[in-house]
Amino acid sequence: MKIFKFWLPPILWALVIFTFSSFQTASASKFYLGDFLIKKTAHILEYGIFASMLYRAMINSGLGKKKAMWYSVLLAFLYGATDEFHQSFTPGRGPSIRDVLIDTFGAGLFVFGLIKNMSKLPKYLKVFAKKIDLA
Repeated sequence: MKIFKFWLPPILWALVIFTFSSFQTASASKFYLGDFLIKKTAHILEYGIFASMLYRAMINSGLGKKKAMWYSVLLAFLYGATDEFHQSFTPGRGPSIRDVLIDTFGAGLFVFGLIKNMSKLPKYLKVFAKKIDLA
C-alpha cells in the first residue's frame, strides 16, 4: 500500500506531462516574450512538482534525503529528455534541448531550493510538508 501512496502521484503526474506534450501548442500571448515566459514558467512548475513528488516517494521508500534529492532531479532530467523526444512525433511540436535544461532547472529549483530550505519556511508550510510526508 505504501508503494501506491508514494509512487502513484509521480507516475500520474508523468502521465499528465506526457498528455499535455501530445497536444499542439497554441500561443499563450500575442508577444513573443510573453509567450516564452508563460510556457517556460509552466515547464519549471511542472518539472518542479514532478521532482518534488519523486523526492517524496524516494525518502518514504527508505532512500536517504541527499540521494533522493539528486536522484529525483536526475529522473526529472531523463523524463524531460524522453518527453522532448516524444514531442518530435507530435505535429506542431519539436524537441528542444533548451526545454530539457529548463525542466531540469525547475526540478533542481524545487528540490534543492525548497527542500533544503524547509527549516526556513513559515510554520504553517512546515506543518503542511509534514502532513504530506515531504519533511
